[in-house]
Amino acid sequence: MRAADHSTHIALAVAAALLIGGCDARAGCADLAEQGDGLVVAVVDARSLRLDDGREIRLAGVEVDSSQQTEAVAALTGLVRGRRVVLRGADDTPDRYGRQPSYVVVDGEAVSAQVRLLQEGHAMVGLGIPQADCRAELLAAEGAARDAKRGLWAEPGPLTRAEDTEELLSRSGRFTLVEGRVVSVREAGSTVFLNFGRRWTRDFAVTISRRIVGPLGAAGISPKSLENKRIRVRGWVERRSGPQIGIRDAGQIEVTGAR
Repeated sequence: MRAADHSTHIALAVAAALLIGGCDARAGCADLAEQGDGLVVAVVDARSLRLDDGREIRLAGVEVDSSQQTEAVAALTGLVRGRRVVLRGADDTPDRYGRQPSYVVVDGEAVSAQVRLLQEGHAMVGLGIPQADCRAELLAAEGAARDAKRGLWAEPGPLTRAEDTEELLSRSGRFTLVEGRVVSVREAGSTVFLNFGRRWTRDFAVTISRRIVGPLGAAGISPKSLENKRIRVRGWVERRSGPQIGIRDAGQIEVTGAR
C-alpha cells in the first residue's frame, strides 16, 4: 500500500471512531433501524429491485457509473435475486419514482448489499448518508476496491485529477470523484468557491452555497481551512465556465492530505 493511501485509511478510521463515539465498532449500515423485509423477485436496474409484495426498493447510499451498469446489474442479481432480504435505514419515504430507499441486507449476511457492490468495484459511495458509522463502512469498502483497481476503478475510472479539465468536462452530468489541491477559497455573493486552479473561469472548482456552510462546520469542515489542502470531492460534474461540482452535504468532501 502506498504511504498516501495508508495515511488516508488511518484518517478515515480515526474520523469514524470520533464520529461513532461510544457505538459498537462493528456498527454499520446493517445495524440501522429495520424497515421491513421481503423476497426479491426482480432486479430492475443497477440500483433498484422489486419485492414479492410489489414494493420497489432503491439502494441507498451508492451511485453506479454509466460504464458499469451491466456489470452492476449482474452483480446485484447474483447477490439478491430469489433471496429474502431485510430493509434498513433512517427514512423510508419513497422517492419521486415511488421507490423506497433502503440498505438491503440478505438474510444471514453481516453486511449490506451496498457494501458488497462497493467491495467488488461495482458502485461508488453516494450522497445523503447522515449516519456516520454507515458512511464510514461504505467509504472503507469503496477505498479497498479503489486501491485494488477493481471493477470501475480500473483505468480509466471515475476518480479524476482536478487539473485534468478536459477529462472532467467529458464527465459532465456523471457522478465523479475528483482529487486535487485547493489553490484558493473565494466568496462571491451567496457562493463559496474552492478553486483548484488559477484560471477561475476555466479550471475545476467546487461551489458551496452559504446555506450549506453551517452544516459543513457542524461536521468539522470549514471551507476556508481547506485552502492549500488536498481533498477528494464526490458529486455530479456540471459544465459552467469550467467543470464544477456543487456541494449538497458534508459527506461529499474528504481531506486526503495536508498539502
